[in-house]
Amino acid sequence: MRNWIPGDAGALVKHANNPLISANMRDSFPYPYTFDDAKLWLNFARHEEKDLFLAIDMRGEAIGGIGIHFFFDVYRINAEVGYWLSEIYWSNGIVTEAVSTLVAYIFEKYDVTRIFAGVFESNTASMRVLEKCGFIREAIHKNCVIKNSKVMDEYIWAVYRSS
Repeated sequence: MRNWIPGDAGALVKHANNPLISANMRDSFPYPYTFDDAKLWLNFARHEEKDLFLAIDMRGEAIGGIGIHFFFDVYRINAEVGYWLSEIYWSNGIVTEAVSTLVAYIFEKYDVTRIFAGVFESNTASMRVLEKCGFIREAIHKNCVIKNSKVMDEYIWAVYRSS
């Protein structure tokens, strides 16, 4: 994992422009994914000061992304993890390694006691990743998300700082 760089725009379009990836992401992750979308994202990710957004790198090419959103006020001990990976690299343990590494880093460097992820009901692969990383299923929010005109449940997975 590494910081995003301006030169990642081409790789972003190459790997993110996939309806199967977009189907499991929030609407702010577009499909089709254009060069203009990549430039906007890179500008945002590189200048964000509160949250952490990283590229998943394979031999110098950004093949996915992972990030942490930090909360504030009474939720300031929580952080949300999100990620995506190019379809050609699915089922190789790359995201599992990235999530495990990032979770360990966040618990070491930040005053966070809980890291969670919200996963659409249809994304069983992501649920398996989280389970492998020590997350437990905390809740199912019934009929709480809509993606591509389909109302779905969201599964909430969480992992907690060890005592």
